[in-house]
Amino acid sequence: ADPAYFSQFSMRAPDHDPCHDHTGRPVRCVPEFINAAFGKPVIASDTCGTNRPDKYCTVKEGPDGIIREQCDTCDARNHFQSHPASLLTDLNSIGNMTCWVSTPSLSPQNVSLTLSLGKKFELTYVSMHFCSRLPDSMALYKSADFGKTWTPFQFYSSECRRIFGRDPDVSITKSNEQEAVCTASHIMGPGGNRVAFPFLENRPSAQNFENSPVLQDWVTATDIKVVFSRLSPDQAELYGLSNDVNSYGNETDDEVKQRYFYSMGELAVGGRCKCNGHASRCIFDKMGRYTCDCKHNTAGTECEMCKPFHYDRPWGRATANSANSCVACNCNQHAKRCRFDAELFRLSGNRSGGVCLNCRHNTAGRNCHLCKPGFVRDTSLPMTHRKACKSCGCHPVGSLGKSCNQSSGQCVCKPGVTGTTCNRCAKGYQQSRSTVTPCIKIPHHHHHH
Repeated sequence: ADPAYFSQFSMRAPDHDPCHDHTGRPVRCVPEFINAAFGKPVIASDTCGTNRPDKYCTVKEGPDGIIREQCDTCDARNHFQSHPASLLTDLNSIGNMTCWVSTPSLSPQNVSLTLSLGKKFELTYVSMHFCSRLPDSMALYKSADFGKTWTPFQFYSSECRRIFGRDPDVSITKSNEQEAVCTASHIMGPGGNRVAFPFLENRPSAQNFENSPVLQDWVTATDIKVVFSRLSPDQAELYGLSNDVNSYGNETDDEVKQRYFYSMGELAVGGRCKCNGHASRCIFDKMGRYTCDCKHNTAGTECEMCKPFHYDRPWGRATANSANSCVACNCNQHAKRCRFDAELFRLSGNRSGGVCLNCRHNTAGRNCHLCKPGFVRDTSLPMTHRKACKSCGCHPVGSLGKSCNQSSGQCVCKPGVTGTTCNRCAKGYQQSRSTVTPCIKIPHHHHHH
């Protein structure tokens, strides 16, 4: 068969739209669960071999049980010896992992890795695979405003009080669900070199996530930052070691230093593109920005608002029970813009709060459902017709104004004037030359005998 014949099927959108059920009714939909970090930029505050080649050494236990030191050189200018952070989010398999390595130092403090997701995501976990020993103390931060502000979500240390000023392993209750807890990293990654942080573990409202704005906020992030504050409690500086007395005998600071560096091979972040239940996928828009493919008449990068003219009900996140679609204002096709009025919405029993702006075709009212003064309904046409409101046609001289009764179309006539448009003199009246009193009483003639 012709390959072009098959390719036409692969380009099609899925037959079933996850944001509507088989009857076309809107339902909650979410983008697929992915590694949100994949292919995204990571910036390291420090990388070995940037300014000059650095020597770094790892201690490994061989198959024979003997512990040996293995040393390598870091050099950013040499492709085979460079260890950039940018490779932390590429396709990593355990056997093929390029590790980021920080500059070896006696006290490598405040070294950070910052990952930008490019859009709001709702995260499930952050997972870090270390290439050498696990750092003793590190803090994880998240930003929900593209790095303008940062909040901690987890601390790791064998000495939580000393390093971070926090009590270790505080239990999370309903009242502190957004609190960052401090715990020992080696407990988190026992015997291995992976540390994973699950966002909702031990958070009481996790079972009721959909109704917990606090937790929805807790898992929302645009950026993640890992800040390393110390590699191990035996770090040279903590014991004030100098060249002559130190735990390695007569090694120089330089030789000791080569063992102190942070090294990570993979940074993965499990999550879904945040779309508030109104999109089943995220796409790149015309401007090249990553954004939700919004349904349910919603708009915005996260489908966080109603699209124009759909303001009859307040915006809401979709839930399992209701998609909370945005609803178009009813303006009888006489207006292009509308606004939401909370008070009217309340008075309507939470049914309708849209108010039409700039009604055209001589219409008026919050739904452009009335005719403006000087105009009356043409009942032979539907309200949506552009000629639904016709001029009252009140006579400029015979009537007291331009407006007429909305149901009968009767203009307000001057004394002695009659007709729907006030265009003739009533019985017993005759036309005068005055515009003030256009019709005057016919005088009665008295007959003489």
